[in-house]
Formats: sequence, structure tokens, C-alpha cells
Amino acid sequence: MSYLKPMENVSRLALVSDQHGNDVAFRAALEDIERIGVEQIVCLGDALQAGPQPRETLDRMQASGCRTVLGNSDAFLLELPSDFPEPLSERQLEVREWTREQLGADGLELIAAFDMQVTVDLAGMKLVCFHGSPTDFDDVLVPEIAGASLEPYLEALPADLLAGGHTHRQWTRRIGESLFVNPGSIGVPSARTEFDERRLLPVHAEYGLVIVDDLGLSIEFRQVPYAYADLERAMKESGRPYGEQFLADYAGP
Repeated sequence: MSYLKPMENVSRLALVSDQHGNDVAFRAALEDIERIGVEQIVCLGDALQAGPQPRETLDRMQASGCRTVLGNSDAFLLELPSDFPEPLSERQLEVREWTREQLGADGLELIAAFDMQVTVDLAGMKLVCFHGSPTDFDDVLVPEIAGASLEPYLEALPADLLAGGHTHRQWTRRIGESLFVNPGSIGVPSARTEFDERRLLPVHAEYGLVIVDDLGLSIEFRQVPYAYADLERAMKESGRPYGEQFLADYAGP
């Protein structure tokens, strides 16, 4: 008796999130996505603020045809929040202004057109995509919170898969009849250990692969390495304020 059977009707969708203007990492992830082959790409937000390549990242997003969710850092580029929990630093404001200049008026218009929520049909499976939570891009959903605080949304948002970013951590959990997934961060992956200790950021791009086949729906987490030297070069060539402080957070040579 053979247990090996050919798979048919395989559909794939890539979930990317939190590039934060790191196009070196984004390029590496998209090369991996192209090699695998997907039908659709969805970006879960926070694509452009912080890193040295906001315009390059936006142009690559446009070229990839991905649908994009508005994240809190994207909204920060459009308008300063009135309810920020603490005063904004000079560094935050300088980097924000530099990023806005790099994006230009047309780039900011594209950000303003990002969706608050994206719904996708993948081979008959319903996917609801957002940044923080289905109702607020600032909500924090992490595995340590019982039930991931998603139960209030399940009745109002029946879906096979709920996808959110924001926390830069790859994780998934079954919640009711739905599967929740966070694909991690392309440009600024989490530096937590299993003991919740912080360390330098890993030099790889994280994303999630949603697969629908004869067996149903599944998630594959991908981590694609890239060269720290390329990120360092991009930062030095960009003229971004406080570039050295940004690079100091990564596990370079």
C-alpha cells in the first residue's frame, strides 16, 4: 500500500508585513516568493517608515501587485497622532520628515489609498487580513495573551484564516473555527528569545506562505537571509538621519 499521492489543486498566497522601509530584505523575500510561485501577495502594513529605502520599497510593492493594509506606521506618515502615549522625540520627527520627502506627494497619496482591511478568496477559503486587529491597527495580539484576544471578532468576521502583523513575531494559533497567523516582519524581525530576552535583530526577512490544497489550509513560515553589508550600504547611501543607530540594532558582522 502506497502512502504517496500526487497533490492537485494547490493554491498559494504570500503574507508579507512590516517591511519598514528595508527594501534589501523585501527584495530577498520577493525573490523567494517568485521562486516558489504564488497566486497573490498581501501586505499587512507598516511597509515604509523607519528604514533607509521607503521609496524603493513602495515601488517594489507596486510592481509586485500586492494588496496592502494600512498600518500604524503608515498612518504616522500621513498625520501625526493626537493621542500618542508619549511625546514624540526629535529623532522620530526627523526620520518621519525624511521619509515623507523620499516618498513624495504621489507616494503619500498611495499610502492614503491603503485599505484598513483586505478580504481574499483563496481556492474557496476566506482570508481576512489586517494590521493590529480587525478593528484597530494599534491593537497588540501576541501568543502570551489567552485566546490572542480575537474571540470578539470571530462572530462578526467569520473566516477560515485571520492574518495580522504589527508585533513582528511569527506565530499561529487555532481560534474557534478560524486559524490566526502573524507572518512576522520582513524588515525588522523580532529579537525575542523563548525567555523573552532581547538580542540583536536577525538579518533575515520573515513572511508567511498560505497554502490551500487537497488537505485543506496550512501555513508555512519562511525566513530568508540577506547580506548585512547590503543593508549597511543602502543606509549609508540614503542619507537617512540617525542611520548608524538603526544599523546598530542588527546582528551585523
